[in-house]
Amino acid sequence: MTASTANDQRFREFKMPDVGEGLTEAEILKWYVAVGDTVSDGQVVCEVETAKAAVELPIPFDGVVHELRFGEGVTVDVGTAIISVDTQPGAGPAEAAAPAEPAAAPAADAEPEPQGRQAVLVGYGAAPSSTKRRARKAQPAPVQQHMAAAIQAEMNGHAAPAAPAPAPAAPVAPVEPVGRPLAKPPVRKLAKDLGVDLATVVPTGTDGIVTREDVHAAVAARTAPAPVTEEPAAAAAPAPSTVPAAPADLAARETRIPVKGVRKATAQAMVASAFTAPHVTEFVTVDVTRTMKLVQQLKTDPDMAGLRVNPLLLVAKALLVAIKRNPDVNASWDEANQEIVRKDYVNLGIAAATPRGLIVPNIKDAGAKTLPELSAALGELISTAREGRTSPADMSGGTVTITNVGVFGVDTGTPILNPGESAILAFGAVKLQPWVHKGKVKPRQVTTLALSFDHRLVDGELGSKVLADVAAVLENPKRLITWG
Repeated sequence: MTASTANDQRFREFKMPDVGEGLTEAEILKWYVAVGDTVSDGQVVCEVETAKAAVELPIPFDGVVHELRFGEGVTVDVGTAIISVDTQPGAGPAEAAAPAEPAAAPAADAEPEPQGRQAVLVGYGAAPSSTKRRARKAQPAPVQQHMAAAIQAEMNGHAAPAAPAPAPAAPVAPVEPVGRPLAKPPVRKLAKDLGVDLATVVPTGTDGIVTREDVHAAVAARTAPAPVTEEPAAAAAPAPSTVPAAPADLAARETRIPVKGVRKATAQAMVASAFTAPHVTEFVTVDVTRTMKLVQQLKTDPDMAGLRVNPLLLVAKALLVAIKRNPDVNASWDEANQEIVRKDYVNLGIAAATPRGLIVPNIKDAGAKTLPELSAALGELISTAREGRTSPADMSGGTVTITNVGVFGVDTGTPILNPGESAILAFGAVKLQPWVHKGKVKPRQVTTLALSFDHRLVDGELGSKVLADVAAVLENPKRLITWG
């Protein structure tokens, strides 16, 4: 058995898995192990963030951590090895691979062949070197002419002419990189965060390597104002009392946040939804005083003990009742087959704001749940989302969504559909307002609802019926019994 084969069997690599539905990359958020740590099959070694959620990855074998291929904050493609484990830590040091035979020396006049990437750090590599042996410096033309004249004069018995004064040397420009610019990983990350193309940066480091100072200099050059020709003092205009901030100063007061993970996926999904599904939004303002009283009564109900009871719970139940009365609204558009797919189940999505961005997990088969079951599922969904533990499966397959903008004190909005869904209901803030009730103006609890729907699936009549039914249930929650 060769040393290479023995090493391959001893050191096993764990590759970035596809933890979602066809995801292509994930960012390493945190390592739970370090080089030299002992790991066992099933032990969580790191946490990664995909375009949908944060996921913990368990190692599938036993051994000692030999190498962490990437640091925290690095985005890695699916299928790339991220950690290697020594499965035989007691076997001693690994055998070195047999040295390769030296290649024959090229001919003196042969053009050297470009070499492949040379590994300098695991996961990174240097591009073919741009530094070559410098050619012998040629003498300037005036010096060559003077030397020839001196030799000729000496042969003729004359004095040699005086040497001409050397021309001022031109400034030596830094070495320009050829091909992929040379830079260390932290410098590449800095350039990416600042929006600098390394190919446009003039390197000043050894062997043409781009340094952090080079990147900052490129940013300063990009934001520096154009030079102004100096005018005589007498003709200069009086300076203004307030000097505006220079662009470089403004750039120093800006923070650039890379768009990746959940935020990147949300942005792409919203753009796709907004420019694919024709949106229509309708609004209704409704007196929810009776619903708010019912919320207080349910909080003291023994059947709801230990469960989360709030207005959002009854809004969700009202929407489920409206969908039951108008089942055609619960559908999706099949572009490939040019069909409308009506669904006999409701996976109710709840938009949740998390530190990693907006996500929309959904309650599977919400229409078949009782009020206590719906409350328990809603509470679990929100808690899991806030802790960042929502799985990709919990965010797929939604049919309709509720977004509770009222928690931010917002009256209403025009929500954008979650891709693949038919409708989304925005629940605004509940406020005490003057309202005509039984012929008299009284202070009542009032809110505004907004329903956006895909006009390919839902026409104006159907959308209006759904929104009106939700409002009717919230205005008189007894309809949960008569309609449910």
